[in-house]
Amino acid sequence: MTKIKEYINLMRVRQWYKNIVVFLALFFVGSVARPEWLYFTIVGFFSLSFMSSVGYIINDIIDLKADQLHPEKKCRPLAAGKIRKASAVLLMILLFAISLFLAQMLGRNFLYAVLSLFVLTQLYSFFFKKILFADILIIAILFVIRSISGVYIINVEITIWLILCPFFLSLFLSTGKRRSDLTLLKENASQTKKVLKDYTIELTNYLLIISTTLFIISYTFYCFLSAHKNLIYTLPFALFVIFRYFYLINSGSIIARHPEKIFQDKNIVVGILLWIVSTIIILYL
Repeated sequence: MTKIKEYINLMRVRQWYKNIVVFLALFFVGSVARPEWLYFTIVGFFSLSFMSSVGYIINDIIDLKADQLHPEKKCRPLAAGKIRKASAVLLMILLFAISLFLAQMLGRNFLYAVLSLFVLTQLYSFFFKKILFADILIIAILFVIRSISGVYIINVEITIWLILCPFFLSLFLSTGKRRSDLTLLKENASQTKKVLKDYTIELTNYLLIISTTLFIISYTFYCFLSAHKNLIYTLPFALFVIFRYFYLINSGSIIARHPEKIFQDKNIVVGILLWIVSTIIILYL
């Protein structure tokens, strides 16, 4: 049982939340109630998630020595020696094959999106994660690939909002993570992630303000220009969630480094629930 848990940690199942954006197209088209579309989108979610895990495993193999110097990452299965590198490679190959098998069931465009996710993730792991600004921009582009892949599943039109909102949301989250890493690691930051030698607290503060502003503007314009005009009433809930997360970043919360732990903050959970429920009422009722 312990071994299974370590493999789940290696796959970073806790970070599959990033692939939830594949449901955005289905949700905002107002077709969640269509069983066949919902089923296909769930399949797409697992295809993206398995491919994401492939990227995480490769990244953990590359960063093995650096992770062993990190106060949190040293507990990862490979860094801690709980799983052998050969076993990790075998799991990676299996997940890659399953991901592509599921992707080809959903059409050529979705398959291309999954392959693009894989290729860009590897470019990030080997090159872009060492380059200032390029690292967070590539992560944001990966978010966009995940969101528009949902469009390919249900064959609807790609809107500019499906690109802009996930892009700036990801930019906000990844910048917050950089700031949180700097706060935690201080002068040892560059030893665990080379690009952190170029980031500073002041610079990440500016980037946070820019990305937060752009995300809020994008979502606000979407609400104003959407066919569902009443979505503007969800704006107070959206702002509360964004501001609360901004506060968590600046207060040094672990949530900024691990967004999957967001449910530890009751205030933000309530805000997210109110945001989702109000959106569902407007779109579906």
